[in-house]
Amino acid sequence: MISGRHNTSPLESPALQIEDGEHWQLVLRIVASRRFLRAPLLSRFLLHVCSETLQGRQDEISEYQIGVQAFGRPRSYRTIEDNIVRNYARQLRRRLAEYFADDGKDELYRIEIPVGGYIPVFAVQQGHCRTDEILHEIHPVQETAIEASTIKSAFAEAPAKASEAHPRPHSVSQRRPVRIALLFVYFLVLVGVTAAALLHVRLVRATLQPTSILWASLFRSPLNTFVVPADSGFNLLEDLSRKRVLLGSYVKGDYLGLPLPVMDEHSQADLRSQEFTSFVDLQVVSAISRLPEVDPQRLFIRFPRNLRMDDLKTGNVILIGSIGSNPWAELAQRNLNFRIDYSTKMQKAWVENYSPRAGEAKHYDSLWTEPSHPTYAVIAYQPNLSGAGHILLIEGLDVAGTQAAADALLHGETLMPVLRAAMQPNGELRSFEVLLQSTSIESNAATTQVVASRIGENESHL
Repeated sequence: MISGRHNTSPLESPALQIEDGEHWQLVLRIVASRRFLRAPLLSRFLLHVCSETLQGRQDEISEYQIGVQAFGRPRSYRTIEDNIVRNYARQLRRRLAEYFADDGKDELYRIEIPVGGYIPVFAVQQGHCRTDEILHEIHPVQETAIEASTIKSAFAEAPAKASEAHPRPHSVSQRRPVRIALLFVYFLVLVGVTAAALLHVRLVRATLQPTSILWASLFRSPLNTFVVPADSGFNLLEDLSRKRVLLGSYVKGDYLGLPLPVMDEHSQADLRSQEFTSFVDLQVVSAISRLPEVDPQRLFIRFPRNLRMDDLKTGNVILIGSIGSNPWAELAQRNLNFRIDYSTKMQKAWVENYSPRAGEAKHYDSLWTEPSHPTYAVIAYQPNLSGAGHILLIEGLDVAGTQAAADALLHGETLMPVLRAAMQPNGELRSFEVLLQSTSIESNAATTQVVASRIGENESHL
C-alpha cells in the first residue's frame, strides 16, 4: 500500500533522516550535475528510488509506485499500457554511467540500478579502498567522538598522506593527537563541502522556472512531440463558403467539396490541396524548435491534414490555432472551461466562459472589423488521449490572439503566476487553462494580460 507520506517532494522528504548521510550527499551532487540539471524527470526518478532505499523502504519500490510517486501518474495508471518508467529507467542507467565516467570519476561510491529492477545499489568505485577498513587499520578501537560514517569520504586519502609525512615509526600515543587533529580538519572540510552542495541544490531548485518544467514535460519525455500549425487553406475554404466544418468532417476530407465563389479551376485546386499556414505560426514553430529543452530526435512538425488520432494517444502534441484553422482544437478544448467557438457561417468568433466566476464575463468577443481592437486567446495544458503524455493548446480568436498566446508562453512573465500556482510539490505541472486578452493592432498583438485561469480542473485525460 502506498501511503500519503510520499506526497512531499523527493528533495525534501528524506531530509530529517538521511540528509547527513554520504550516500544521500552523493545523490544530491548527481542531480545538481550538468547531466541532470536539465532533466527534472530523471532527477525525480533518482531522488525517489534512492530516498526509499536509504530509508529502508526498498521493498515498496515498484514500477507502479515510481509512476505514481515520481511521475505523477494517476492511481488508475496501468504499467502494461504506459511504459514511461521503463523508458526513463534506461535513460537513468545511461546518465549514471556517464556521470561516474566523467564528473563523478573521483567519487568514493557509485550508484547503479541493475537491469530488471529499480532498487539502486551503492558500491565502492574501483580504485578506492573501503574507508571502514582504513579506519580499522589506523584505530582498531575507535576512541574519538567522530563517527566513521561522517568522515569516510574526506578521510579516504588521509592514511597515504600521513605515511608520506611521517615515514619513521612513532608510538601510538605520540601519533594519536596528530591523527585526531587531521580527523578534525577533514571533518571541517567535509562540513563545508556538504553545506555548499546543499546550497547549490537549493539554488538550482529556486532558479528552475515553471516554463522550463512545462517544455521539459513535452520534450524531455520518451514520447515523440508533434507540433501542429494551423491549416490556413482550410480556414479560407470555410470563410469563402461561409460554412463551418467540424473535426469529423475534416478528418474525412469533406471540406474539399465545399462550394466556392467563382474562380478558375487551377486556383480552386490550389486552395483545396495546398498546405498553407500563417507566418505567425511559422514563427511560433521556429521559436519552439529552438528551445533548450527540445530533443531534435523526438520533435516532428505535422500538418493538421496529416495528423492522426493515434498521435494524440501515443505522443505529446502542441496544437497551434483555434477550431477555425486547426480542427483538432475541437477535441483538445471539449473539456475546457474557456472554449473558442464560431458562428455557423464563420462570421463571428468568441470565447465562451462556461462557469464564470466573480468579475468574469460569460462571453469574450472580438471585433474583427476594427483595425485596433481587443482580442482573446486560450492556452491549455492537459493530458493527451491516453494520459501518457500531454497536449498544449495555443489558440486565438484571430492571428493576433494566437500570436499573443505564443508570446506569453515563450517570452516574458505574463504566465508566471499561473504556472507557479500549477506547480505540484513533486515538481510537475497540473493541468491548467488561461484566458488572455491582448490588443490587435493591424493583426499584431500588444499589451497581453491574463483575464482568468483555471488550474487542476481537467486532470483526467481527454
